Amino acid sequence: MSEKPNLFGLSIIYPYLCKKYHIYCPMRKFITLLLLLCCLASYLPTCEACTSVLISGKITPDGRPLLFKHRDASSGTYNLPRIVQGERYRYLALFNAADRRMKSAWGGHNETGFAIINTAAYNLNGPEGNDSNGDGALMKRAHEICATLKDFETLLDTMPQPRDLNSNFGVIDAQGGCAYYETGNERYVKFDVNDSQVAPKGYLMRTNFGITGADNLRTGAERYAAITELMEQAEVDKNINHNYLITHISRYLKHGLTHVNLYDIMPEDESQTMMYPFRDFIPRYTSTATMLIQGVQKEETPANTVCWMIAGYPLTTVAMPLMLLPSGKLPEILKPTDNNCSWLCNKSVELKNRLFEGNISHHKDYINLGVLINKQQTGILQKILPIEQEVLSRGNTVVDRMRKSKKAERDIEKYYDWVDEFLREAYSKI
Repeated sequence: MSEKPNLFGLSIIYPYLCKKYHIYCPMRKFITLLLLLCCLASYLPTCEACTSVLISGKITPDGRPLLFKHRDASSGTYNLPRIVQGERYRYLALFNAADRRMKSAWGGHNETGFAIINTAAYNLNGPEGNDSNGDGALMKRAHEICATLKDFETLLDTMPQPRDLNSNFGVIDAQGGCAYYETGNERYVKFDVNDSQVAPKGYLMRTNFGITGADNLRTGAERYAAITELMEQAEVDKNINHNYLITHISRYLKHGLTHVNLYDIMPEDESQTMMYPFRDFIPRYTSTATMLIQGVQKEETPANTVCWMIAGYPLTTVAMPLMLLPSGKLPEILKPTDNNCSWLCNKSVELKNRLFEGNISHHKDYINLGVLINKQQTGILQKILPIEQEVLSRGNTVVDRMRKSKKAERDIEKYYDWVDEFLREAYSKI
């Protein structure tokens, strides 16, 4: 028999805890959050907490579909992009650094313009919230052999059942196809984002539950509320484009349930320690990377597909464009080092560790807010953003040049060389 939380006792020790650990959270919000956590902890599984958006080319400024994923992984922050020659197609995908044999891909695109991501959906195989093991392996296989949405459907149809899957798979192709597939062990349901009856606004979002799954287990509902609010505002402001989404979704610091915006309560400077509860925001301790795959217009070469990637902890890492070049070149700072993780990802983890105090219990749930953002604009994220702006500005220029000329591959390679030098110097000053 489980015990109820002793709220009277907590009301006594709460001021002590706040003073000792500089935790900022009004009593009423603290008790509310505590009750929610106590209720949820009794039946929610330990899970990965990804957030995704799928946008039809019908509503983007240039007609190119967008496939976005903010990745969380309990396996750790270390991951990196790799270019792989598959059975049929070459592809660029994100892998866990520890996955040296590259058995599971966690999002990317191939040379045909086919792209895929996922978010785990814990309610697609019943109300128990059981996880699966085959999602990453399926995405690797899809990168290798799929060119269209129809190919992906054939892959799902021909898999032995039960499939060992529980994911919302987001897929785009070079023919303009754009759909989510809520996929469990026994069935899948397609949500065509180009269909105005299915997606009236031209986009759909998924966190860690499926619309067709069990109603009692809507994991990630808080983040779903947050991404809904962000996308609705982006629609009003006409900001549904790759630049805005890759730089804003993974740094959205407003909670979808409590509506607390961390920018409204940030301290004066980083010397003022303020440990604030940091659960169920879109970015969180377990966030590992972000990708936004920008597809192609109809009749455009699939070679122009771009993966705008934050290849590390999203609050401490800059975004940059990556393309599947014939040479196979990627920036050196994204390649494996001695610990099989990239230089940039290692740097992002070093900065991340400054945000979370390791000397308190459950330190993963509390962020040192002043080190992240503050009124003096000296927080880590505030230092990262202007660096990122320069990287993206030059990146957009070279990508545009690539789309206009088949001979611009060398320009992309030179851009990668510049990124290597620029970011090594820039990160040395943070």
